[in-house]
Amino acid sequence: MAKKKTKDAETAEPSKQPIRAEPAHDALADEVAEFHSFHFVVAEEEVGERLDRFLAGRPEAQEAALSRTRLKNLIEEGAVTLDGAPVLDAGVKLRRGGQIVLTVPPAADPLPRGEKLPLNIVYEDADLIVIDKPAGLVVHPAPGHESGTLVNALIAHCGEALSGIGGVRRPGIVHRLDKDTSGLLVVAKNDRAHQGLAALFADHGRSAEDFTRDYLAFAWGVPRDPSGTIDAPIFRHKTDREKMAVSPQGREAITHWEVLETFAGHNGQPVASLIRCSLETGRTHQIRVHLAHLGHPLLGDTLYGSGFKTKLSLLSSAAQAELGGLRRQALHAAVLGFAHPVTGKRLRFESAPPEDLRSLHASLEVTK
Repeated sequence: MAKKKTKDAETAEPSKQPIRAEPAHDALADEVAEFHSFHFVVAEEEVGERLDRFLAGRPEAQEAALSRTRLKNLIEEGAVTLDGAPVLDAGVKLRRGGQIVLTVPPAADPLPRGEKLPLNIVYEDADLIVIDKPAGLVVHPAPGHESGTLVNALIAHCGEALSGIGGVRRPGIVHRLDKDTSGLLVVAKNDRAHQGLAALFADHGRSAEDFTRDYLAFAWGVPRDPSGTIDAPIFRHKTDREKMAVSPQGREAITHWEVLETFAGHNGQPVASLIRCSLETGRTHQIRVHLAHLGHPLLGDTLYGSGFKTKLSLLSSAAQAELGGLRRQALHAAVLGFAHPVTGKRLRFESAPPEDLRSLHASLEVTK
């Protein structure tokens, strides 16, 4: 398994000046402290339009990356006045000549709090950051993991560089890796980047040629074919709430795979394989569920591969020792490629497997 080098492309540094509204529809903009105030006058052709729709269509709001949901929240919080009076109804219909003032407050301090934790930063600019996550690091705080997460670390690392996601100064998580999966992860630092990345991941990159998410997976057994596609919807398991399962009730889930290497056991017979998995969709536990569904669960995956414990005895003593000490599923997010959500620049990153997977690989006897 050849060691890969991290690649990136240069990205133009966006302006760090506060966004100001340029005159449009008799609009003026000014700035007081960290608040941004936008002034609009309703034109004839905009009569009868909903307030939130009107604001969402303003170039100033789009430039400030204010989504319609964010604008609706601001309206309900009293941040918008119509003819000098606060208006709390996002659906109010506008009349000709109406004077609208939108005041956007500075991003609130984040919850959870930042924690100084080590980060392997592959790439960073004003809009996003790419992390090579180690196994064992939880991405987002949750019950039982309120601190010590990637989000805690990013809040501390980015500090004031976080301009606010939905009005809160926090990193924008658009995709996740399981706690015990290592590899590449991209995180947005502002609303504009977050909206662009969220749209890309929601679309699964189908409208973008450069969107790539490749994983390296060590799996039990050897698939009958050298490559293939698993198109099987994934839904929450009926009885085990920690698990996902293939189910016709589930959401679309597509994984493309290719066998890279096969490994023999101590008897010389094929016992495991190294598979490259390319995600077309991104469901919870997708690769783990799909490979188990194919009959080839991941090495070290106690949740989806518990029925393969007896296969351990087929490995060499060295491989048994390495797998016994792995204490996680043998899965690594190796390649991440996408178009920068702000500049459009093509970015591609590669991550070599960490030491635990390299040691596992070295202990296995390659037959292909």
